[in-house]
This record gives sequence, C-alpha cells and structure tokens, in this order.
Amino acid sequence: MNGLTPFYNHESDDRIMVKKDTLEVRSWTHDLEYINEELDYLLDIEDCMLNNIEIYVQLHTIRRENTIRLATLYRYQGTIKNAMECDTLQCDSYYLNTHEKNREAYISHIQKYRDIKSKVLSKILLHAKR
Repeated sequence: MNGLTPFYNHESDDRIMVKKDTLEVRSWTHDLEYINEELDYLLDIEDCMLNNIEIYVQLHTIRRENTIRLATLYRYQGTIKNAMECDTLQCDSYYLNTHEKNREAYISHIQKYRDIKSKVLSKILLHAKR
C-alpha cells in the first residue's frame, strides 16, 4: 500500500480519509513525475524529427504546467495530515473541497497532456510514413 499501513476497522474515519487522500496524492505526484520524463523524450523527438514550432510551444507549455501542478501537489501533500485536527464541519469541508479541486486540476492536466502526446505521436507516424 505504498508504504502506508492498511486501513483498520478500529481507525477513525478522519484517519482513514487522511490515509486515502495521502495515497491518492502520492499516486498523482508519481504520475506527474513520470510525465516529466516523457516530456523530455517528446521534446528530444520534436527537436530531432519534427521541428514543429507549434508542437514545441505546446510541449514547453505543458511541461511548465506539469511542474507547477507537481509543486502544488507537493505542498498540498504536506497539509493533508492537518485534516485530522479538524473539529468543525467547516474545517472538514475545507479539506474535502481542497482535495476535490486538486483532483479536478490533476484530471484536467492529464487530459491536456494526453492530447498533446497523441498529437506528437501522430506527427511522428506521419513523418515516418514519408
């Protein structure tokens, strides 16, 4: 379970939610770290093979966005444990809403990355067919 202990029946709901959220954010950050590696390869391919300014700009833009999203998630990961200190519904709601906003931003970013990656791969295929 990625270094965290499994959920137990005797654990509080707050503790289980913190564990779940921590695992989820850790998964997101691993994905974004891997995307950084893929982007390095895609940028090299663009430089060596495609020389397409539009794709070059899109790749650098998504790389910058990936770095920002990753930094945001690292900061957020450090605050998740604070949710266990909540003693009001308003506090619980804040952490729940923050997590959902991070999830939505992550999913949106992944879709944007997939779109540009598909574009690059299709250009590579076109280039290879010539």
